[in-house]
Amino acid sequence: MIARAVLVLLLAGPSAAGAVSFSLEPQQRSDALRVGAQSITRDSFDTEWRVANPTGDSLTVITPFHRLVLAARNAAFKNERMKDREPEKLLREQQDRLVIWANLRGPREDFARFFVPRILLGDREIEPSFVQNERTAVRTEDGSYLARCVYGFPVKEIAPKSRVILVVRAPDGRDVSRFTIDLASMR
Repeated sequence: MIARAVLVLLLAGPSAAGAVSFSLEPQQRSDALRVGAQSITRDSFDTEWRVANPTGDSLTVITPFHRLVLAARNAAFKNERMKDREPEKLLREQQDRLVIWANLRGPREDFARFFVPRILLGDREIEPSFVQNERTAVRTEDGSYLARCVYGFPVKEIAPKSRVILVVRAPDGRDVSRFTIDLASMR
């Protein structure tokens, strides 16, 4: 009965610690792998890492915990066990970076090609260490286009309980999309 209650708490939302962790302890790794493996019956397993804005754009924050959850979920869907070294490899690939998958809407196929993302933290702007803007956005049913972009930011200046703002700008400096990301609400 206690194990079931712990599982419900793990699947329900953010951890009791209440903040993202940029490097996972062994227990956090185990928790992430368990949550991912057990999440295959829940479509909304990752709501704590999703953020939307009023314009209809959305993003997913890929924390180290979330990265392991996704990998364990994918393995569970294939009815496979993750290789023993895979979690460590995944965490090493993402080490010292906050990864964001952004879904942005625009008027034409190449609208996102030269977007410039920044994280605002107080009066500071943090430049990305990695930018992959989709060059050819997908046409949606409503006639607009959807670009899936990936951004990586160094975490050395970002505290785990920070509230940051992701701003995506056009090449001319105009803000195109903006998201408030509360890292304290994510694992």
